[in-house]
Amino acid sequence: MTLPAKLPALFALTLCCANAQTWPGGPALDDAINQAVAQGKIPGAVLLVGHRGEVVYRKAYGNRALLPASEPMTLDTIFDCASLTKVVATTSSIMKLFEDGKIRLADKVTDYLPEFQNGASDLTVRDLMIHFSGLRPDVDLVPEWSGYQTGIDKALHDKPANLAEKKFVYSDINFLLLGEMVRRLGGEPLPDFARDHVFAPLGMSETRFQPQDILRPRIAPTEKLVSGEILRGTVHDPTARFMGGVAGHAGLFSTADDLAKFCQMMLNLGTGANGNRVFSPGTVLKFTSPHTPMGQPVLRGLGWDIDSPLSGNRGELFPAGTSYGHTGFTGTSIWIDPGSQTYVILLANSVHPSRGKSITSLRGRVATIVAAQVNAGSPLSAAPPTLTGLDIWEAQGFKAVAGKRVGLITNHTGVDRNRNRNIDRMRAAGVNVTAIFSPEHGILGREDQLNVASTKDAATGIRVWSLYEGKNRRPTAEMLRGVDVLVFDIADIGARYYTYVSTMAYAMEEAAKAKIPFYVLDRPNPITGTHVEGPMIDHDQLSFIGYFPLPVRHGMTVGELATMFNAENQLGANLTVVRAEGWRREEWFDETGLPWVNPSPNMRTLDAAVLYPAVGLLEYSNNYSVGRGTDSPFEMVGAEFIHGGDLCRELTNRAVQGFRCYPITFQPTASMLAGKTVEGIRLVVTDRDRFDAGRLGIELMSAVHKLYPGKIDFSANKKLIGDSTLIHEIEQGLPSARVLTRQADGLKLFRAKRSKYLLYR
Repeated sequence: MTLPAKLPALFALTLCCANAQTWPGGPALDDAINQAVAQGKIPGAVLLVGHRGEVVYRKAYGNRALLPASEPMTLDTIFDCASLTKVVATTSSIMKLFEDGKIRLADKVTDYLPEFQNGASDLTVRDLMIHFSGLRPDVDLVPEWSGYQTGIDKALHDKPANLAEKKFVYSDINFLLLGEMVRRLGGEPLPDFARDHVFAPLGMSETRFQPQDILRPRIAPTEKLVSGEILRGTVHDPTARFMGGVAGHAGLFSTADDLAKFCQMMLNLGTGANGNRVFSPGTVLKFTSPHTPMGQPVLRGLGWDIDSPLSGNRGELFPAGTSYGHTGFTGTSIWIDPGSQTYVILLANSVHPSRGKSITSLRGRVATIVAAQVNAGSPLSAAPPTLTGLDIWEAQGFKAVAGKRVGLITNHTGVDRNRNRNIDRMRAAGVNVTAIFSPEHGILGREDQLNVASTKDAATGIRVWSLYEGKNRRPTAEMLRGVDVLVFDIADIGARYYTYVSTMAYAMEEAAKAKIPFYVLDRPNPITGTHVEGPMIDHDQLSFIGYFPLPVRHGMTVGELATMFNAENQLGANLTVVRAEGWRREEWFDETGLPWVNPSPNMRTLDAAVLYPAVGLLEYSNNYSVGRGTDSPFEMVGAEFIHGGDLCRELTNRAVQGFRCYPITFQPTASMLAGKTVEGIRLVVTDRDRFDAGRLGIELMSAVHKLYPGKIDFSANKKLIGDSTLIHEIEQGLPSARVLTRQADGLKLFRAKRSKYLLYR
């Protein structure tokens, strides 16, 4: 994996006891937690908030114990972490085995646990980690049993998963199995492996399974059992307790200070505050990125919760999709936001002296208060202004091409943060720009036809060679005569069939043949670098509108794509990507502070760019409008055969998250159905972080075929859709759930390939 140019600073974690006078959010946090104590929801708690490498708030509240006698809560209280075990101990151990090449996420569980479901299961390691195995929430606990091996045997031979329709089922059995994998592959039990490879290197000296009796006075008690025993130092979870206190899903005990060391390591992308590297940045990024199948209403990382019914501890301001965390049944929780470099640790023993109290609202209130203070979700929270590759070169005086004859592949989008043209800034710095090359739509971005003639730049008189003239799509030897280096600086929109990327790739091929160095001045992907959505394109459908096997929404920058094309297609180009700075993958264009320039005549808003990967799949149909020739291209669809109300109801029933529609009537003035009044629907993105354009595109195809069979010639759109099997599935009327499940397999493979070429965190 190619790492970002700038990684987070390796902060020396400073533990301090801040209070309401030293941190603005303190009073509100105190009120929220003290109220929960007064209402009897928790006996007490320890809260620790970290931000940009410092502990900005750290406080103990209420009581550690109520029975058999009251004891005040202290900052060094040890808590039963419950399901935090899943991420802090088990997931971390799997991460280490993954890095060591001892386990692969796509491998079957039976590759490592041969007796699992009698060897007759296709479930993968990833399925267990994202809770999409279909296994039950827990093994049977009645009649009581005992012994670690007994628990593992029960997990290995539990009822087979129902794979007919994969869905999210939070299951302790998944992590029982993963904990056993650690034991078998790591050569030592989970507690020892996690201690040796994670806890000890980070200095987490008070984190352990099966805590010694000497620590008992500092341990927060949990439930009073029917027998009268108050659990204290003995794990609360009954399955883990039956197994002797060691299990992959529960059993870990820790303090807020130790967990802060762990959280800071995650924000530092694998390096502890003490400087010890535990994981590579790529591993941390991979395990904390979404891995759930396409079309599912939840987002889970590998072990980590990102956005699901269980992620109430994220609150209402930490961003959904890029921050992550987990909870524990006993009352423990952590949430980590890389964007604002913040973590929230709230440790309570809400099951003491009895269970039945929900603290979801408290967790959410605490997270929201913290997020508001650190400006989570704002582009100003953790990063300097976003600078494009052009801005970086401009600050450096364009020294990389000093004394060279430059061929510049660009158009009207090639501007810096202050809207100055790249051509003008280069010439002002003394760069010898000898030729300009323009893509589809021309140097001014105004042409909307199949032939764009070569011309001259009006301001400088430099020859502008059109790479969209007649059948020509690439620079010729004549065009490259007198050019020492080629520079590409064009804004993309993040959809596979947007042709600027193909222009770049063809130019790279010709530069390689001519042995001319090729520079890409990178720019952010305007529709984020986190969303990867299908359908994929078949190799036999590759063309100028689909240069490489990509999903329709690839989540990559042009620089990342150039790096991938050069390596995977073995172009041999002498490629240099000038990276953007200050951009985070989850950021949308309107969070960068960069000026928006309509990248093409019909791409007029960011909303249109978000919808384009979905709407554009059918735009080659001659009896179907995608809104070209209206004021809002790609934000509506319609046809003479469509009844807007019916289509909108059908799409609404398919429950595409972050999206709604309403019936409209419109009359295009150009392109398909020009001059005709048609019915259709207006498409509205209500939550762009949850919205899946790839899924909407497939659901729209399916809905149109269901309501109006035979009206759309899907084959006419084959090079846009890219997937011949998908067309067959739609025409056969297969349920979209089955179609989406198959799509997910191709996207998993692409994500794995893509991960090697990502330049930004």
